[in-house]
Amino acid sequence: MTPSTLERAYALARAGEVRDVAALKQRLKADGCHAVDVLLASRNVRGHLEAICAAATSRKGQE
Repeated sequence: MTPSTLERAYALARAGEVRDVAALKQRLKADGCHAVDVLLASRNVRGHLEAICAAATSRKGQE
């Protein structure tokens, strides 16, 4: 089963593959995900994803 756009967003953020929500949106759109801007418009979702991206990229940089 294909993950939803939100599931994919959280997976990419946790993996440290994107540095922030702007890069995450670009990646999702490039991967063919739909309604990216609408789904990530919520301040709560954006804030959560920003925090995950920051933590994951920080952790990845220390490896």
